[in-house]
Amino acid sequence: MNYDEAKTKFVSTWGSLGTLWGINKAMAQIQALLFISIKPLCMEDIMEELKISRGNTSMNLRQLMDWGIVTKIIIPGERKEYFTTEKEVQELARVIAQERSRREIKPVIKVLKEVSSIADDGTEKTRELIKQTKALHDLTETADGMIHKMATQKQNWITKSVLKFMK
Repeated sequence: MNYDEAKTKFVSTWGSLGTLWGINKAMAQIQALLFISIKPLCMEDIMEELKISRGNTSMNLRQLMDWGIVTKIIIPGERKEYFTTEKEVQELARVIAQERSRREIKPVIKVLKEVSSIADDGTEKTRELIKQTKALHDLTETADGMIHKMATQKQNWITKSVLKFMK
């Protein structure tokens, strides 16, 4: 397999994985392309490489910047905007974990807390709802706490966290 085939395969596979993680394929492919690029890329480079529209590219770059994964780079003398992504794998994973917690897990915790805090009217179905949603709330909150602890350890947080869990 040559470089172009390997690059296409990596970007395509990363895009497919992205859909499993709750982000769209184009967003994941843009991040993958920037991740393996040796220099920042402009929007036109990304559009051409991935064969996607300007609107799709622009919208997904904005979302990646909102996630804190992609940054805009100003190159002196250039009128175009250029983009790059975090190159350190563990830092990238840390940022993604924190953002997913903020966007996805914390809102679920809030809803579970509200639902499990309803007044007990004495019926079996209400008690069951309270019991099960409280248990789910507690589990989700514990898992989010573990993610937070892992993600706040800057250096080699994945390795350090896994080793702590194994002890």
